Amino acid sequence: MIAVPVVLQNRQRVVAIDRAWLRRTAEAVLSAARADGAELSLVLVSDRRMRALNRRYRKKDRPTDVLAFPLHEKWGQATFRTLSPFLLGDVVISVATARRQATELGHGLREELRRLLVHGVLHLLGYDHERGPRDAALMARKEKAILGAISVQQRS
Repeated sequence: MIAVPVVLQNRQRVVAIDRAWLRRTAEAVLSAARADGAELSLVLVSDRRMRALNRRYRKKDRPTDVLAFPLHEKWGQATFRTLSPFLLGDVVISVATARRQATELGHGLREELRRLLVHGVLHLLGYDHERGPRDAALMARKEKAILGAISVQQRS
């Protein structure tokens, strides 16, 4: 696996986070997504902070699980991909929401954080499930492929 720089900020106090595991997971996600040479900012927040971000940027007055803030619109352009390191943007995850969703879905917090991280990174790379059914299906397939790839990596 190619080492990919990940800046991790834990701005919540709800759950103790294994920062080393999360950083390794983020690096694996970027590698599996073929975002070699990219940097990622990953921010863990409370529901209160996520609600404020969601209200400000999406006009929705409630917390959400993950938000992505790409720094560039065109990841695929060769000019951007030749810059190294290249900062993709920020993925912001509400740990409290992730924990609730993990319980509702019957799996652990790590699995949910992994899923949300993949989802956020794909948004940074230009995937968008809200554009329509075809884009949603494409993004879902890509999420499944990356989750499968990193699950194998993290077991070895």
